[in-house]
Amino acid sequence: MSVSINSRAEELVFSGIRQFANQMIDYPEAINLTVGQPDFPTPEAVKEAGIQAIRDNQTNYSHNAGVLELRLAIESFFKDTYGLKYDHRNEIIVTNGASEGLDSVFRTILEEGDEVILPAPTYSGYEPLVQLCGGKVVYLDTSSTRFQPTPEHLESLITDRTKAVLMNFPSNPTGVTLGTEEVEKLVRVLEKHDVFVVTDEIYSENSFNGKHCTFACYESLRDRTILVHGVSKSHSMTGWRIGYVLGPKKVMNQVIKVHQYNTVCASVPGQYAAIEALNNQRHVPAEMNKEYIKRRDFVYGRLQDMGIDVVLPTGAFYIFPSIEKFGMPSFEFATRLLKEGGVAAVPGSAFTQYGEGFLRISYAYAMPVLEEGMDRLEKFIGSLT
Repeated sequence: MSVSINSRAEELVFSGIRQFANQMIDYPEAINLTVGQPDFPTPEAVKEAGIQAIRDNQTNYSHNAGVLELRLAIESFFKDTYGLKYDHRNEIIVTNGASEGLDSVFRTILEEGDEVILPAPTYSGYEPLVQLCGGKVVYLDTSSTRFQPTPEHLESLITDRTKAVLMNFPSNPTGVTLGTEEVEKLVRVLEKHDVFVVTDEIYSENSFNGKHCTFACYESLRDRTILVHGVSKSHSMTGWRIGYVLGPKKVMNQVIKVHQYNTVCASVPGQYAAIEALNNQRHVPAEMNKEYIKRRDFVYGRLQDMGIDVVLPTGAFYIFPSIEKFGMPSFEFATRLLKEGGVAAVPGSAFTQYGEGFLRISYAYAMPVLEEGMDRLEKFIGSLT
């Protein structure tokens, strides 16, 4: 073929998560601890709201920014939960999941050569979005600071090329959250620099140590903070693809244009399901969190009993133990664990080079699965030592 492909697209590679997951097809009996989504069903009332929307023929395009009633529900949720004030008319856009929201944001704010600072290890889906815009990711290594970005390190990375700092807490893959004190230290750095703050808080409702602290609550950053959120994790709605972006009017007036040409609007039946989730099912995340905490404590305890160094997660549903002492690359360790031990977990290298030496285990699984998985992991580690 003589016509050329966009070189930026050609340079993209499949995520390390996907590269590893593709091996699993040959090991159907393996215990799968890789999937990053709740194992709970979507709440019945939420499902019924989506079904009723279809029955009511709510299947046409919505406003580009989303169904008005959903934007009102989002406005109300953030005001009630975090004391944040966003105008549903021009500061909230409903997107096809948080992923499309991030894509639309980056395509709005980034230009050729712009840099985005991103604490790592981190979700592998961020860097490709930046690269497709002609930008560059600058990683803030947190692997030696128990996965918490320090203000000193952040300060050292900001240059005149920095366009944005992207935060993701609670974190995928580490499960680490930031408390108010930690956030405020970072805010004091960000206040001094004219950069966007893009904060992916899709796991905010899965915080285990009190209320989540959001970067969006700081008035000094209000005119340049863009908050990305959704119902995928909070209400076990990953396949419904409903996310949303909240930000200052001046920025959102531009984001909606990119979003419009990207997808027109989010799934309309899904939007009606999300209305029910945000208006009447706000209790659901806390109920799921009770189970996540039990699972986390079990997995954390078993890993400690195995002599593995691990940071206690305080959010999301991942744990990120160190496997450095076993003396092999994380991809090799995970592959051998799958083939010899019958357990699938994600190598830390799938979350940038700063995840090397670690393993991501998802505890979004029922206790019997986790129990068998930890038994097999312990047996596999015994075979190495």
